[in-house]
Amino acid sequence: MLLSQRFASEAVAAVLAGRNLSDVLARQRQQNTTLEARQRSAIQDIAYTTLRHYGEIDFVLRQLLKRPDTDPAIRSLLATGIAQLAWGRAAPYAVVDHAVQVASQLNSGFAKGMVNAVLRNFLRQQDALMAMAGKDEKARWNHPAWWVAAMRRAYPQEWTAVLRANNQHPPMSLRVNSRKTSQDAYLAQLQAAGLEAIAVDSAGILLDKPVPVDQLPGFFEGLCSVQDLGAQYAAQLVDAAAGMRVLDACCAPGGKTSHLLELSDIYLTGLDVDATRLQRVQGNLDRLGLKANLKQGDASKPSEWWDNQPFDRILADVPCSASGVARRHPDIKWLRRPADFAQFAAQQAAMLDALWGCLKAGGTLLYATCSVFPQENQAHISEFLVRHPDARQLPLPSHLPASGQLLPNDRHDGFFYALLAKA
Repeated sequence: MLLSQRFASEAVAAVLAGRNLSDVLARQRQQNTTLEARQRSAIQDIAYTTLRHYGEIDFVLRQLLKRPDTDPAIRSLLATGIAQLAWGRAAPYAVVDHAVQVASQLNSGFAKGMVNAVLRNFLRQQDALMAMAGKDEKARWNHPAWWVAAMRRAYPQEWTAVLRANNQHPPMSLRVNSRKTSQDAYLAQLQAAGLEAIAVDSAGILLDKPVPVDQLPGFFEGLCSVQDLGAQYAAQLVDAAAGMRVLDACCAPGGKTSHLLELSDIYLTGLDVDATRLQRVQGNLDRLGLKANLKQGDASKPSEWWDNQPFDRILADVPCSASGVARRHPDIKWLRRPADFAQFAAQQAAMLDALWGCLKAGGTLLYATCSVFPQENQAHISEFLVRHPDARQLPLPSHLPASGQLLPNDRHDGFFYALLAKA
C-alpha cells in the first residue's frame, strides 16, 4: 500500500495543480512499468475517492492544519490519508504508518511528524469534523460553490439529486453488437458467467456491478461494448438509413461511431483532431468487425478535410465541460472554472456553424454534449437557430425529456441532445 499511497497523493497533487487525472495516471504507468495490476487499481481507487470527496477533505484539512501554506505535496498526502481513513477499507494504523513513511521519502523531517499528528487527530475527531463539514456548502456537496449555485439556478427541483449523483460510483452498462449477437443471447451468456444484469431499451444492458472487461463474455471478440445508456441514444437519434453518408465529427474514442455502424449499412466518416485518439477508434472498430473512413481534422475547418460532398446525417458530439460525467472523472469538479465556458462556447459555436455547411438540404444534425450546464446546451442551440434561418429544431422521441437534457441518475450519465433539420 505504500507505493499506492505515494503515487495516489502525487496524482491528486497534480490534479489540484491543474492536470487531468487520466493523463497523470497514464504517465505514472508508463514511467513505472513494474507496478502490478492490483497496485495500479489501488492508486486509481485512492485518487478517485479523494477527489470524489475533496470538498469534505479540504474542509477537514483547514480545521486540522495550523499553517495554510502547507506544502502541496504534503497536503495531498494528507488528503489521500483522510480519504482512506474515512471511506477506505485499510486498517487505520496501516494508513497512518504508510503516510508517515511517504512523508519521510519526500525528505521532509518536519512533515513526518505533522502527517502523523494530523491523521491521528482526524481519527479522534472524525465524527465532529464531518458534522461541521455538513454545514459548509462546498464540503456538503463536494463541488465548488459556483457549481452548486449554477445547478440550483438551472434545476430548482433536481439540483440536489444531480449533485448527489455526481458523487456516486457510476453504473456500468453495455451495448450489444447487434451484428454479432442479440440482447437476449448475450444476457444468457452473462448469466452463465455469473454476472447479474438487466436489458435496457433495444441493445443496452445494465450490469448489477462493474467488472473488468476481460470478465465480459466475448468482449474481445466484439460481442459488446462498454457504453453509458445515455450515450446510446445518440446513434438512435441520428437515425441513419442504409446507404447514407454520415459524419461523426468528434468521433474518439469511438463508442458512438461503432454504434452507428452496428445499426445500419452506412458510409461513415469519423473525424477527430487527435491522431492518437483515432488509433483508439480504429482499435474499437477492429474489435467489433466494423469499418469507417477515419480522418484527422478540426471539425471547425472543413476545408482541411471535407470532399465537398454533403452528408445526410451529422453527429456533432462537441467538446464541452464534461460536467455530466463528473462521477466517472471526479477531477473535473476541481479542474473546471466559470471562465472555461466562454472558451467552450466559442469552440462549440465554431464547430456547429462550420458543420452546418457540410449538411445536405433535408438532412439532420444531432448536437450532443455530456454537459448539464444550460449555456452549453439549449442556450447554445437557441443562438444557433437565430444565426441560421434554414435550421429547425425537431422534437425528440417521447421516451426522452422534451428539453433534450438527461440528468445523471442511477442508470445513465448527464447528456444533452438537440436534433436540427436543414430546410
